[in-house]
Amino acid sequence: MKQIYLMHHFILLLLLIPMQYFANDFKKAEQLFQQGKFALAKPIFEKIVKSDAKNYKAIEYLGDIAGHAKNWNEAIKYYEKLKKADPKNANYHYKYGGVLGMKAKEGSRFAALGLLDDVENAFLTAAKLDAKHIDTRWALVEFYLQVPGILGGSEKKAQKYADELVVISPVDGYLARGHIQEYFGRYLKAEPEYKKAFEIGQSKTTYQKLYNLYKNKLNQSKKAAALEQAFEK
Repeated sequence: MKQIYLMHHFILLLLLIPMQYFANDFKKAEQLFQQGKFALAKPIFEKIVKSDAKNYKAIEYLGDIAGHAKNWNEAIKYYEKLKKADPKNANYHYKYGGVLGMKAKEGSRFAALGLLDDVENAFLTAAKLDAKHIDTRWALVEFYLQVPGILGGSEKKAQKYADELVVISPVDGYLARGHIQEYFGRYLKAEPEYKKAFEIGQSKTTYQKLYNLYKNKLNQSKKAAALEQAFEK
């Protein structure tokens, strides 16, 4: 009886060893990724995925690494695999739309035309799946601003997602509203939006947006100086 117990214990130990091994590998690769050492992290994640094709987090990291290297097709492959495996994951659709968008932006105009619908659908799907997904709504604001009206671009649509951001994250929402006004050269209308974002956020980002508006767009050096002094305090 004791021998059987020891044998079962030994078999269990053998099964746990590879699991622990890959867990350590994943942790090491994740640390390298967080340190920005993508070239070192990539082969470790690839080895993990080769042994466990359903390690979606490792696949996501590989997609992120490919995107960082601007290997859009490779990143698309990874994110497409993820969204097929888990179609209700908003972040997968968001990242898929993001790399498609970058491919469209950096490719030929003809190629871009064939990608715009897929980019928009990916972002809209992510927004529908997650009512509080901030990055997706920022992506939609930018998408509808950058795309020509004849191809689906729309200030009204961009404003819709900026308004949604105000509810989800007021700082992001007012920054997005200010960004829309600034994009169309309506700098005086951008000012109160950026001021609200700064008052709420008190962050470097909100300060920089308002400061640049005063300094570079409205030519109001006194306001820029006063803001700088207030932020330093």
